[in-house]
Amino acid sequence: MQEEIGIDILVDGEFYRGDMVEYFAEQLTGFKISGLVRSYGNRYYHKPIIADKVKWEKPLTVDWFEFAQSLTSKPVKAILTGPYTMVDWSFDEYHPNRRSAVLDMTNFIREEVKALEAAGAQYIQIDEPALSVRPEEIDLAIEAMGIVTKGIHAKTLTHICYGTFERIYPKLLEMPVDQIDLEMANSKYDMLELFKKYPFTKEIGLGVVDVHSHRLESVEEVVNGIKKALEVLKPEQIYPDPDCGLKTRTWDEAKAKLEVIVKGRNIVRSELGL
Repeated sequence: MQEEIGIDILVDGEFYRGDMVEYFAEQLTGFKISGLVRSYGNRYYHKPIIADKVKWEKPLTVDWFEFAQSLTSKPVKAILTGPYTMVDWSFDEYHPNRRSAVLDMTNFIREEVKALEAAGAQYIQIDEPALSVRPEEIDLAIEAMGIVTKGIHAKTLTHICYGTFERIYPKLLEMPVDQIDLEMANSKYDMLELFKKYPFTKEIGLGVVDVHSHRLESVEEVVNGIKKALEVLKPEQIYPDPDCGLKTRTWDEAKAKLEVIVKGRNIVRSELGL
């Protein structure tokens, strides 16, 4: 479906993951799984408990990545959850403090990233959605990401969404990744005002459709969103995409939102002669 729509960099959809942290915690030594907690809306997940030193014994996502990549000649983006979010979204009964826990978590994340790169992943996204909630800990998150991405030759990305973004910017630009994926449509592109004051120096995954709305954006809205970004960013910096994952949408809604993104992208490309 993604190829038919015309997406350039594909994703495997992560259908095997019930949640961003629970999936990994279930497979790692050192974690226990607690009862259900409410995440958002009427969605619940089993919050992990860090009960001992976390150990990585084998790749957790490589088989899924290799299967998805075998189905296409286009690059498939590998996606996993970052060390800061793994800790923030877990209970911790083992480490003396959050810094110790986050740095400990970098060990397994780095091994997974290295395994994905060895398997041929050209794009590796290390999601850190929890980062914008505790802006006072951004230095810790940057330090941890530096450990994870050091020496990695694949293009590295991170995704951050729905929080006090203005309190971590422009410090966020120190995050040692090539691209930062940000929601824009839901917040009416207000973050672009910050870019006028402090130029955005990395590639950006530009969220141009709201994944928490059933309403389908028009192609014109997507075009206008990209053009707003072009007022402060270069064309080669911008990768239009959904604000966040499309997990909360129906199959038909997800497909339709992806289609308007591609149509809007194509119009802007044509106008720019790209």
